[in-house]
Amino acid sequence: MEIDIIKSSKDEIEFKTDNLTIAEILRVYLNKDSTVIFAAWKQDHPTEKIIMSVKTKDKTAKKAVNDAVSSITKELDKTLKDFSKMK
Repeated sequence: MEIDIIKSSKDEIEFKTDNLTIAEILRVYLNKDSTVIFAAWKQDHPTEKIIMSVKTKDKTAKKAVNDAVSSITKELDKTLKDFSKMK
């Protein structure tokens, strides 16, 4: 998966990605974080990449994205572990 940073500052980050599923999961997890003021994605046209925007308070935007990715990874690992127990 390719990510292109468009804009990055302490409390705001905007990047392009080509994976709609990841963008939507990331949006959901970011919006669970109380330090995230705004997290959304847009796609101007189906042939164009998705643009993800994140704005935060009291935490850097990069940290918020990293925390969301960590939470997603933990939950997916737990799900995989639970499925592997089923036989």
